[in-house]
Amino acid sequence: MRLDHISYVASHDQISDVVNRIGSQIGTAFVDGGIHPKFGTRNFTAPLLNGQYIEVVCPLDHPATDFTPFGKAVKKKAEEGGGWMAWVFSSNNIGSIEQKFQRKAIEGLRQKPDGTILKWKQLGVIDTLEDFRNPFYVEWISRHHPSSDGVAKAKLIQIVINGNENSNLEYIKSNADFDIEISFQSDISGEFGIKEVCFMYNNKIVVID
Repeated sequence: MRLDHISYVASHDQISDVVNRIGSQIGTAFVDGGIHPKFGTRNFTAPLLNGQYIEVVCPLDHPATDFTPFGKAVKKKAEEGGGWMAWVFSSNNIGSIEQKFQRKAIEGLRQKPDGTILKWKQLGVIDTLEDFRNPFYVEWISRHHPSSDGVAKAKLIQIVINGNENSNLEYIKSNADFDIEISFQSDISGEFGIKEVCFMYNNKIVVID
């Protein structure tokens, strides 16, 4: 299991500005990732070095944002002003994670503008919705991975999370291969969850909050 991607939420009206801002900070062009029809959301993605990527996602005016955990999480974060929502781990055996959480993964998909359909299984978004410190998990069904869309120029080096570690985070530290630094800090004036993400680009550290 390893870190697969990180998700940043914007409103539908602001997503273009957010994509341009983050893309310029890490020198990387985002591509239109298309729509998640099951979740009522759409995204743009930017590749990172080490086979990871950034997702900028927004809620659509769609009933699924009120009925699916991912849709609700994105809508909730957008209504709170947006920002970093989730860190997501990929596994080649999501069945073992199903055993831990005692519930089944669901299948997700999105259709890119060129018609390509990406499929995966995901689990744990309910926990992310309840507490944005918690990651969720995916197992890719499609061979194509979003980290191959575009040219990666930046490397993810650190995620700073507001709040103390909990049992889910202990599970991650025990079972995941870490190639980045995960830091926890307590800011009583802030919300639990990802506070900022640090990248290495052009031999300089770029901090995005």
